[in-house]
Amino acid sequence: QLQFVESGGDLVQSGGSLRLSCEASGFSLNYYAIGWFRQAPGKEREGVSFISSSGRSTRYVDSVKGRFTISRDNDKAYLQMDSLKPEDTAVYYCAVCSESTYYGGSFEPTDFAYWGQGTQVTVSS
Repeated sequence: QLQFVESGGDLVQSGGSLRLSCEASGFSLNYYAIGWFRQAPGKEREGVSFISSSGRSTRYVDSVKGRFTISRDNDKAYLQMDSLKPEDTAVYYCAVCSESTYYGGSFEPTDFAYWGQGTQVTVSS
């Protein structure tokens, strides 16, 4: 089965930090761009951060700029989350898209594949 396995979610206090990981299962991450998404209860899934296949290009949604850092290493991707806020509470997922999709600037969930089960991040106030 081709999917990601996410981990690292937890309950933290506002202002705290977490490091999420996702590992590819059944496929190689070579040549894929990777995206981290999140979905809060009652809300649509939204893109949070993206990284190109080489790792040299990254993008962030405005609400997490300066607080989150995406990185990748071999067949894993990471999301370092600092200065967490209650509004960051959500289930976090990673998925892949083609390099052309990444540089085309399309970051809709429908453009991504190999979704995992997600990892829960809860930030208390």
